[in-house]
Amino acid sequence: MKTDYFDYDLPEELIAQTPPDKRTNSRLMILDRQSGQIIDDHFYNLPAYLTANDILVFNDTLVIPARLSGVKTDTGARIEILLLKEEAGGWEVLARPARRLKPGTVIDFNGIMTGEIVEKRDEGRCLVRFDYEGIFLEVLERLGKIPLPPYIRGEIDDPGRYQTVYAARAGSAAAPTAGLHFDCGLLEKIKLAGVGVCFVTLHIGLATFRPVTETDVREHKMHSEFYCLPEETASMLRRARKLGKRIIAVGTTSARTLEAVYSRHGFFRAESAETDIFIYPGYRFKAVDALITNFHLPRSTLLMMVSAFYDREKILAAYRHAIEMGYRFFSFGDAMFIV
Repeated sequence: MKTDYFDYDLPEELIAQTPPDKRTNSRLMILDRQSGQIIDDHFYNLPAYLTANDILVFNDTLVIPARLSGVKTDTGARIEILLLKEEAGGWEVLARPARRLKPGTVIDFNGIMTGEIVEKRDEGRCLVRFDYEGIFLEVLERLGKIPLPPYIRGEIDDPGRYQTVYAARAGSAAAPTAGLHFDCGLLEKIKLAGVGVCFVTLHIGLATFRPVTETDVREHKMHSEFYCLPEETASMLRRARKLGKRIIAVGTTSARTLEAVYSRHGFFRAESAETDIFIYPGYRFKAVDALITNFHLPRSTLLMMVSAFYDREKILAAYRHAIEMGYRFFSFGDAMFIV
């Protein structure tokens, strides 16, 4: 399966550079897989497409100030790093320029923290051991920045707009962007309508946003990411499946978590683990019945997952429709609900 099959042309002006004035004011495209119908709506009308027979599953990961800038203590050369995930012995990071680094290199971060390169890995990744006083997340709040995607050219006035309103568990290098469309008022309206709401955690790292560079999709290797499916959620989903309720993943990261667990065990089981599951056309979904998601980059694993959930040609046709209708794309862009 060629990676080129997942390419499309996007006018640059449709790449959203800032969030909408209000979270729920983003547009919402409904894709009906049975009828093939496309409906253009707004996200604040999402409850009209939900019933008390639905369960929404959110990813409650919280984006940390994962982008750090420092200097090598021996040469003064500037180094930028992006925290990817915590491991035994340190943090896996993406470093730039990585060629200047080797095991034993020490990076100083404004005299507040240092990081020693423990191990060099491929694709610019390193294992770094940090030395600091106090609580790591508080140190990051002083030194780091929220790592906006590279296609967002500037800073945003309110970094909190790159967090979901329900974010709770710190550890992500990027936001679960499908959840950015929900505000507290919409969540309350959904709950009052009898829709079930539950949470999983997947800390987004290199696997989610690394581009596919291989010619053949099947040769792409996903890096692992940490996830947690708590017992409260597992129990709710087991009951939902038994009662024939519709399980709706809010975002591809929630979908990856649910599919990883269900593929591994054949049911919703509470666990914390790592997953490198790669979902592309040919994969049969086992856990997710409907999906809320944003519009994704060409040739990305996220576009491949969405194509697996519906149909590649129909997804690309929906993207062409979105372009014609002036939808906004990517992290701060609009959403689709595939039912």
